[in-house]
Amino acid sequence: MSELAQVLRSLLPVDDPDALVDASTGDDAAVYKLSDDRALVVTVDFFTPIVDDAYDFGRIGAANAVSDVYAMGARPLFALNLVGFPRKLLDDGQLAEILRGGAETLRAAGIPVLGGHTIDDAEPKFGVVAVGEVHPDRIVTNAGARPGDVLVLTKAIGTGVIATAHKNDVAPAEVLEAAVDSMATLNERAAHSMLGGVVHSATDVTGYGLLGHLRNMLRQSNVAAEIRASTVPILTGAIDLLEAGQVPGGTKRNRTDLADDVLFDDDVSEALRMMFSDAQTSGGLLMAVPPEEAERIVTELGDPVSVIGTITEGPRGSIRVRS
Repeated sequence: MSELAQVLRSLLPVDDPDALVDASTGDDAAVYKLSDDRALVVTVDFFTPIVDDAYDFGRIGAANAVSDVYAMGARPLFALNLVGFPRKLLDDGQLAEILRGGAETLRAAGIPVLGGHTIDDAEPKFGVVAVGEVHPDRIVTNAGARPGDVLVLTKAIGTGVIATAHKNDVAPAEVLEAAVDSMATLNERAAHSMLGGVVHSATDVTGYGLLGHLRNMLRQSNVAAEIRASTVPILTGAIDLLEAGQVPGGTKRNRTDLADDVLFDDDVSEALRMMFSDAQTSGGLLMAVPPEEAERIVTELGDPVSVIGTITEGPRGSIRVRS
């Protein structure tokens, strides 16, 4: 995360009053004002395969990208595909399955795929440009969390560990299946529940892990947070795989990058400390909401949605993790 921050410093500052959200805040999508009551929300995400099944890869890639639109409080409008694929393998049916998986997921989100771009690439890659719309006064960013808010997480974590175990052929079939189902599930219901009340801040949990994305929210909001480790939902089997050494490189880098901002109580296990930095794919929404809204959201959405902590006064971006 710190390495990427160094690179992003080379971007020119944006001097446009209609650019409501840009890269400077590390938010989930760009937002551009079209009129007093309309703003465009645009995001892009793509990656290499994390599962062997081409159809599931397409489902996960599409769900992961459109999640950024949901996290901004916006309504998805349409999508464009981004594909890198070996030309010599175009006849084997795998790319068709990737695109089918993506298209069916986006259809479930109520949006069409209107086109895209494909390049010849030795290593397959798939993702989506997702375009949405929101009222300029109703944008949900990562900058509005307030002391006293509670933190709600809508999906279990652990997909990075499980995907790494799968690459090493040690992930049990039922553990992998549950992880795939989680990653391929749209955050649409969570977004609708979020917009049914008061939400001060939100983000989705992806490559920087739970604590990394939370820290960015806290920094942008000039607040701190306390997490209760026992309440964080974790995919079944993920802890066992992590303890067996199935830790992604990105997860290790996240853990190192977070060291100065996260204080763990002594009784929080080393496995949990690493898991909370696990680099996720297509994770859940993390919301900062008033306590009464948290109760409503958890009731509406059910398991594995959980209240995992609170927003507090304190050093900007700091996190205390209790057992």
